[in-house]
Amino acid sequence: MTIREFKMPDVGEGLTEAEILKWYVQPGDTVTDGQVVCEVETAKAAVELPIPFDGVVHALLFEEGVTVDVGQVIISVQTGPADEAPAEAAAAAPVAAAPAAAAEPEAPAARQPVLVGYGVSTASTKRRPRKAPQHAVAAQNGTGVAHAAAAPAAPAAPAAPAAPAVVPAQGGAGKALAKPPVRKLAKDLGIDLAAVVPTGDGGVVTREDVHAAAAAAITPQTVAPAVPVAPEVPEVPAAAQAAPVQAPAEVSGSARETRIPVKGVRKVTAQAMVGSAFTAPHVTEFITFDVTRTMKLVQELKDDPDLAGLRINPLLLIAKAVLVAIRRNPDVNASWDEAAQEIVLKHYVNLGIAAATPRGLIVPNIKDAHAKTLGELSQALSGLVATAREGKTSPADMQQGTITITNVGVFGVDTGTPILNPGESAILAVGAIKLQPWVHKGKVKARHVTTLALSFDHRLIDGELGSRFLADIAAVLEHPRRLITWS
Repeated sequence: MTIREFKMPDVGEGLTEAEILKWYVQPGDTVTDGQVVCEVETAKAAVELPIPFDGVVHALLFEEGVTVDVGQVIISVQTGPADEAPAEAAAAAPVAAAPAAAAEPEAPAARQPVLVGYGVSTASTKRRPRKAPQHAVAAQNGTGVAHAAAAPAAPAAPAAPAAPAVVPAQGGAGKALAKPPVRKLAKDLGIDLAAVVPTGDGGVVTREDVHAAAAAAITPQTVAPAVPVAPEVPEVPAAAQAAPVQAPAEVSGSARETRIPVKGVRKVTAQAMVGSAFTAPHVTEFITFDVTRTMKLVQELKDDPDLAGLRINPLLLIAKAVLVAIRRNPDVNASWDEAAQEIVLKHYVNLGIAAATPRGLIVPNIKDAHAKTLGELSQALSGLVATAREGKTSPADMQQGTITITNVGVFGVDTGTPILNPGESAILAVGAIKLQPWVHKGKVKARHVTTLALSFDHRLIDGELGSRFLADIAAVLEHPRRLITWS
């Protein structure tokens, strides 16, 4: 029979890893070209992966919840005739998975024909051989998930590392194998790498191993075979992964802290915000003004039969006001090219809308928002929010943004100092719209008032330009007829 392997594709631009959220197939299932076999989360989006060939599922190489590097094999499929006895094929699956990956590196000579993204080039997937018994799922395993206890059943020597707690640290000689970031982490935590039990491919010490060693050092149980699943481990190897891993409070008698693995949306957001905050010099300006006329217009538009069925709300008119202000101040719609030392002026507006989802904060954007009518903008906003809440936002929907709006007012917050979405020039925070005493035509009256906060990249936008841009947004919302006169 012929075993073909499907690797984790790059489902976006520059992505390096993805977490397997759910498998839709199990060993023994028949799959067809284009059939979705699993759902993964990466770059703040959940993406379904289709298999690019026909066959019968031979093995699933990773469990649900495991983060996998782009280019690693995640599933193997039998595509040829089953010329071996089923029992023999099933018995060989756990051990044969790893040699298959190492013995056939020349098979994908070009980019793998994946239906999502562009696949992975051969040059980008060179790495140490992976020990399959940690993750491989045998064909006869009805549950489709390999457990740590399955590893000793394989007679082959490579199966031994499946139980990392009984593996000698480094053989007593030579330098411990670890990547520079892992070495730095060990140094910061005061951990001797030579004494750490490695669970990574090829005997490499991982971040999880260092965290496990640190956890063992501060708990009364100085030596325990369950160290790889200690609560301090952000992500555990698949061979040791089990439901109790997510219950760190039970490790200590006085559970005063809970450790939460940083991955998926939270990890991507953290990296992006740190990169933005310490790369782009932020300046934030504020303006408080009367939006009573805008609130009246919102109600009138809701009653307009020509807009029946569309979602009309203040955010829609705020988005339109931002687009009008960009037209009056086009230099704010730009990006900074550090490599070329150039300012790139954008003649289009991909308007980002920050959205809170069950998986975390994401910022999809409306492509070519500047060219849309009010009705088209309403439809785009509604579709964007619905897709985000369903967790179906694609990586493409979150790329190439130019300016973002974040509506913190929905939480009753007056304002904030938002951090720029990486690669963008500005972000507008919209505060809560409240009835407040306000001087209107010489008298104090109850008026709808809000505060806007504009953060911008001071390399691109100086104080004058940023102030004019923010003032124009407020002017449109204070007198919404300017949506026509300034358009």
